[in-house]
Amino acid sequence: MQTRSHRLLALTAAITCAFALAACNRDQPAADTPPATAPMPADPVAQPANPATTQPAATASASVSEVVLGTGANGNERVADPKTTFARSDRTIVASVVTRADTPTETEVRARWTFQDGQLVDETSQRLNLSGPGVTNFRVNNQEDWPAGTYTVEISLDGNVVQSQQFTVQ
Repeated sequence: MQTRSHRLLALTAAITCAFALAACNRDQPAADTPPATAPMPADPVAQPANPATTQPAATASASVSEVVLGTGANGNERVADPKTTFARSDRTIVASVVTRADTPTETEVRARWTFQDGQLVDETSQRLNLSGPGVTNFRVNNQEDWPAGTYTVEISLDGNVVQSQQFTVQ
């Protein structure tokens, strides 16, 4: 029992000393430290009058220079027959995303497909190790006829939308 009371007394003394030491520094003036500045948010990507954006947009050392749509890709992963108008019966729509990295870079490329009012159709991403030019394909499939209307595919690098392409289904 003696040992337990000694431990309790030592613990109480240690806590009291800690509070006393903390109180001693209470009146010290704060060191002059510059305020932390948050990075400025990137300007949102403006939607041009032309539904296809072809301006290069970059994040780090990776960029997307072009998004080409069609119903299939050839051997080099590029869309074989580019188009922006699709038939309701087209089962697959392919987005060939042309990328470039000046230095080897790991990045996430995401395709977000939406219908007229922003209704999500599909969203997929691929983690890529980019080095130089390249082409990555994203596909959206529908076993039924597509609803007629206007669609948009947005391409993002590491969470930042860098290209968007509108297309129609008739």
